[in-house]
Amino acid sequence: MTGVARPRVARPGDLRHIVEWSAAELSAAIGGGVVTCVEVMAAYLEHIDRLNPHVNAIVALRPHDDLLAEAAAKDELLERGERQGWMHGFPHAVKDLSDVAGLPTTLGLHRPAADVPPAAADALFVERIRAAGAIFIGKTNTPELGLGSNTYNRVYGLTRNPYDLTKVAGGSSGGGAVAVALRMLPVADGSDFMGSLRNPPGWTNVYGLRPSFGRVPSAGPDLFVNQGGVNGPIARTPLDLALLLATMAGEDPRAPLSLPGPGVDIAAASEPVRGGRVVWFRDLGGYLPMEPEVLAVCDAAVERLREMGFEVVVHDDLPSSGGFRGAADLWRLWRTYRHTLIGGANRTLYDDPHTREMLKPEAIYEIEGLLHGLDGEGPITATDLFAASAQRSDLYRGFLDLFESADYVLLPTAQAMPFDVDVLWLDAIEGRAMSSYHRWMEVATIGTLLGAPTLAMPAGFGPSGLPTGLQVIGRNHDDTAVLRLATTWEAAHGWVQRRRPSLLDRA
Repeated sequence: MTGVARPRVARPGDLRHIVEWSAAELSAAIGGGVVTCVEVMAAYLEHIDRLNPHVNAIVALRPHDDLLAEAAAKDELLERGERQGWMHGFPHAVKDLSDVAGLPTTLGLHRPAADVPPAAADALFVERIRAAGAIFIGKTNTPELGLGSNTYNRVYGLTRNPYDLTKVAGGSSGGGAVAVALRMLPVADGSDFMGSLRNPPGWTNVYGLRPSFGRVPSAGPDLFVNQGGVNGPIARTPLDLALLLATMAGEDPRAPLSLPGPGVDIAAASEPVRGGRVVWFRDLGGYLPMEPEVLAVCDAAVERLREMGFEVVVHDDLPSSGGFRGAADLWRLWRTYRHTLIGGANRTLYDDPHTREMLKPEAIYEIEGLLHGLDGEGPITATDLFAASAQRSDLYRGFLDLFESADYVLLPTAQAMPFDVDVLWLDAIEGRAMSSYHRWMEVATIGTLLGAPTLAMPAGFGPSGLPTGLQVIGRNHDDTAVLRLATTWEAAHGWVQRRRPSLLDRA
């Protein structure tokens, strides 16, 4: 934990309370010999056994005896004066879209077990988490191919919201967000193309960060074209979020678009912001259909920022620049981009009749959107994609101008509150039809298209008793700045984040 003061922690009388420590506190406790790695693993496994059956967040959990043996080996290293890193002895589960050596990566795709062998090597960011000392206990649940903001699949089933088990947890990083909210993991990784590190944290009252594109390196089959999905951290505190980002981030020659440098200044990220100017886009002047409860909670949170000394300016539309004329251009631009990248990445599954029958409608929608076009006028061409990229570039230029006078941009993390588990996705909001499985998450497209750091922080609870969050978009590559605002928010309104799921105390 370079650059920040090490928390002071005392050994609890009841070791089950180990799971209540923040990740920073847990790191200090292990490093200072307050608790052993075996004690930590035993406490977490008991906690997981008690709570996970209610929510189904952690999947493919490895045998307890194997994990306790690995924890004992970590203790032996400490006895020899060898500490691998700040996560030494941490239990960690990786989102089931990324490889962990020795564990299967199902992608949430229902296939015969023989078709899903254990991964031969770690994903790049997983290598770094392993090097920091973590013990991989299993995976966190995700929807099929990571598509949709509802974590369900035919391999492991549905992940439920920890604040109301009859509601969904969001997606596609729903398993990780729920595991962190319920203290089943100290921190979690996730990935985000269209809000997957923002909506689940918003709906589970934790923090999530979609980093600047390239901040966390990734080396898939394509290294240059697909600039939509990124990996990032989920945590209960801004400091924990910064610590995990620092572990995952940094240049790697296997990822040619990865950004150099440490990725985050942890000491600076821990310093509160002394005021500033924020732009509150709200529902973009009515363009985005929003449930009233979402707006009420988020308006109240923005008002608290005003009371904290921030200047708040409401904008009713996205900045126009060149060929981008504002929010009216957003969805067509997004669909061109999304169909091309998601449809292209999964085209081979569609072309093979054996695997096509395994795909859920959401995946088929993306692939057929690529093949047939936005309005059925023919396939999306390279010329279409180039035109969309030029329009996206103009959107970025408009935000460059906006950030000349603003420090942060704010939006809700979702357009609705958590919905019933028997609903796969919302087909209408406030009487306005949703044209696709993810149209109700259009609010998340802006941060993705900008490639800018976009943080989810708890906004509060509505009359339903459910939480939602605020997206905080910062200047491109300034991930530290959005973490600073989260630190400021947590210092003033940590009571919001610390409202515990009742499941913690009654399960």
